[in-house]
Amino acid sequence: MPANYWDDRWLNDNTSWDMHQVSPPLQAYLSQLTDKTISILIPGCGNAYEAGWLLDNGFTSVTLIDISPTLTGRLREKFPGIPVITGDFFEHSGQYDLILEQTFFCSLDPALREKYVEHTHTLLRPGGKLIGLLFDRNFVGGPPFGGHKDEYQTLLEKNLK
Repeated sequence: MPANYWDDRWLNDNTSWDMHQVSPPLQAYLSQLTDKTISILIPGCGNAYEAGWLLDNGFTSVTLIDISPTLTGRLREKFPGIPVITGDFFEHSGQYDLILEQTFFCSLDPALREKYVEHTHTLLRPGGKLIGLLFDRNFVGGPPFGGHKDEYQTLLEKNLK
C-alpha cells in the first residue's frame, strides 16, 4: 500500500488493528533478554508500544521506522531520544541484533513477502534474530493479509538461516 494510504489511516484514527499495549507474547520474549544494549529495529512500528516498554526496561538502542509521516511525527514527540525514521522499510539500511515484528509482515501485499524476508536478512547482524507475531488465518481483502504457519515457516526457513 502506498504511503498516503497509511498516512490517511493515521490521520483519521482508522487503526482498528491497534492493541493499545505491548503484545503479551512479545513482552514475554523481551522480558527474558539480558543484554540491554542490543540494537533493535521495529519496522512498520505503529504506535510503538514495544518501544515504550523497551525504553522503560533499560534497552538503549531502539530504532523505529514507518512510512506514515503523521505517525512518525507523533512518535518523535513521544520518544524524543530514539531514532524515528519516516521511510520505506525496503529502502532502509542498517544492522540490527533484533528485528521486532508486530504484524508488519501481514500488512504487506503477499507478493512482497519474499522481498521482506530477503531485506530483513540484510538488516540482521550475524547471529541476529527476527522475532514477532504473524496472523495464522485468512482475511478477505486486506490489509491485513493473512497466511498460515506452514507458509511462513517455508518462506522464513528458505531465507533466514
